[in-house]
Amino acid sequence: MLIGIFAIYPFILTLINFAAIFWGCTDFRLIRKGRHFEWITLLLGLLYSLFIFPFSDITFSDWTVTLHNAQKHTPIWTEGALTVLILAAVGILGYAFLSCTRISKVPPLITVLEIAAMYLGMIQCILWIVQIIRAEIFSMYLCLFPLNCILIGIKVIRQKVIEWEKIQESEAQNAGITGKFKNRYLEWLNRRLEHSSVWPAAAFLLMWPMLGGIICILVLFGQRPDSAIRAWTETSDWNLSQKIAPQNIYYDEHYLCTVAAGGHRKVVKPIRMGVRHGHPVIVNRQLCVANAFEQILEERMPDVHRKIRYFYDKYGFPVAKMIRSPYIADAVYFLMKPLEWIFLAVIYMTDVKPENRIAVQYLPKKMK
Repeated sequence: MLIGIFAIYPFILTLINFAAIFWGCTDFRLIRKGRHFEWITLLLGLLYSLFIFPFSDITFSDWTVTLHNAQKHTPIWTEGALTVLILAAVGILGYAFLSCTRISKVPPLITVLEIAAMYLGMIQCILWIVQIIRAEIFSMYLCLFPLNCILIGIKVIRQKVIEWEKIQESEAQNAGITGKFKNRYLEWLNRRLEHSSVWPAAAFLLMWPMLGGIICILVLFGQRPDSAIRAWTETSDWNLSQKIAPQNIYYDEHYLCTVAAGGHRKVVKPIRMGVRHGHPVIVNRQLCVANAFEQILEERMPDVHRKIRYFYDKYGFPVAKMIRSPYIADAVYFLMKPLEWIFLAVIYMTDVKPENRIAVQYLPKKMK
């Protein structure tokens, strides 16, 4: 069931949305069912993306920050993220108005402006896909939601074009549909848009002044005029990136506590760098306590230690390798807290100088 929900169902929804572009634009009943699938896709796509994102190697750190192991810098420059979010929001609003409005009740010019707004959102989806696409499972899943948004946008635009053509076929229905503008230039433009076949091209032309207006407004809120472009290029590790980030620091990632120490500094509170099996590791209090406990267990109960070590090596390593995000590392840190307290209690009950034993963990041999 879990495999179906998280692995198969997103692809099934994608195929349904793709098929709806060709077969769901003429039949009114199919259009109503298709709208249900649209809302399901948008809701589940957002939830799935939020669920998958922490398990990916993507962080919210700009290219100037030094990361660890396979972590990747943010695919969207943080200083330009507001521009990307606003353009995506404009696209969502365009879709909402176009999808929920009866096309016979609004002038064609308004419909074309809504399509232009959707174009801005769809372009952000395309840029996201081009930016992060890689031959990797998490990357593919993070591309599914924006891909479905593009498919839904194409379908809705095609539906409205066909719907308007059907309305135009009947002179009785066509009477008074186009609306009136007090401005004669707007009225002239509105009449030129009475033929829905020109809507996609006209929306593309109107998209540029709309984009310019949005950028001018965003400049007043501190965004750069070129943030719409720099948001994607002022990055590292990605397909559109033009920056070279500092080399990542590599450390042993086979142990849960070791990985947990790689979480956010304010959460896991690292105290120094250490060495495990010749690899550098980030050392915090929890990691030292866990290793000191294992050391005591190995000294006092070697047979039990051997069995526990075998079990952890078999099942713990695969789990630890899945922790690729500092947010998941933070969660593991908190999950390990009860065990840390138990380990600490055992250390204090069995060692004469417990803090000394804890303090020397992961120090190079020449320093011990």
